[in-house]
Amino acid sequence: MNGWQAVPGETLPGPGRPGPRTPSGLFPAGAPMRPVWREPYPVTGAGVAVGAVTAFAWLLLFGLLGHDVPSYAWWTVIAGGLAWLAALVLVRYGDRGVATGVAIVTAGGWSIAAAIVAVRWAQSGNWPLW
Repeated sequence: MNGWQAVPGETLPGPGRPGPRTPSGLFPAGAPMRPVWREPYPVTGAGVAVGAVTAFAWLLLFGLLGHDVPSYAWWTVIAGGLAWLAALVLVRYGDRGVATGVAIVTAGGWSIAAAIVAVRWAQSGNWPLW
């Protein structure tokens, strides 16, 4: 009988009835072998939004201190550096979602300042930051 022996209560393999197989492990059937670690403060959309709004207000307040292109650019660089330091602290000890929002908006603020400096440089032919 093809090398299979019947066990009481079992049916023999045949067409449409495959024989017993050892699972490959690709699709685990049971619970994980070790505990799963859950973050105490997972990244949420609300946290990213709070960080983004806070960084936007921070960069706006510092940007308003500038009275021309060079001072605006330097205030933006200083404010962005301080914001990224705060984001690094938040990544290590606080809410990573807020840190993500701060980092994204700060990078955007630096990009806007760089574009303004580039446009002024292209218009005047003089490097505006010195």
